[in-house]
Amino acid sequence: MEPIHNAMVYIVDDDSSVRDALAWLLRSRRLLSETFASAEAFDARVSQRFEVQSPSCVLLDVRMGALSGLAMFEKLIDYGLLPTLPVIFLTGHADVPTAVGSVKRGAFDFFEKPFSDNALVDRIEQAIAQSAAALAEHSQTNGLRTQLDGLTERERDVMRLVVGGLPNKLVADQLDISVRTVEVHRARVFEKMGVKSAVELANLLRKL
Repeated sequence: MEPIHNAMVYIVDDDSSVRDALAWLLRSRRLLSETFASAEAFDARVSQRFEVQSPSCVLLDVRMGALSGLAMFEKLIDYGLLPTLPVIFLTGHADVPTAVGSVKRGAFDFFEKPFSDNALVDRIEQAIAQSAAALAEHSQTNGLRTQLDGLTERERDVMRLVVGGLPNKLVADQLDISVRTVEVHRARVFEKMGVKSAVELANLLRKL
């Protein structure tokens, strides 16, 4: 898998030797990383208006100090950072059942220590690819909302009825306007939303 440009891996582990080894491994695979010695330090990074700007993932140790990796994972869920910021847990043998439960909660994967470098990097790259897809979908959704915000109130009224499958005559009757006015509003809606048919418009709106 080709590396994704500007991808970032956040390493959160209270063992400095693990952090250094992971950072070196990622550098050898042309992946950028940022390390944190505690979940508290990482929380301080992401809790205040943090946005995932480029495809990213988190390597998160399960057992740390006062704030565990699992508690940090719950915070990431609360911050709405998943799935643009996939989480891969690093865990000891005793924590495997807990890590499995976290995957059911939305974690991307978990690796039991010691782990295979190649297998871990493969999953990191897959997590980054998921992040890229989620970011693209998020960007498209924001673009659609911007387009919708550009519609007038009357255009919105016409759009709702057109998407509902009503012909222009029935739209005109329901809104108490002329068929010609409906045609004008319909054309403007299609132009502003970048579509050529009611079916295409309906499919676009479903993405929201």
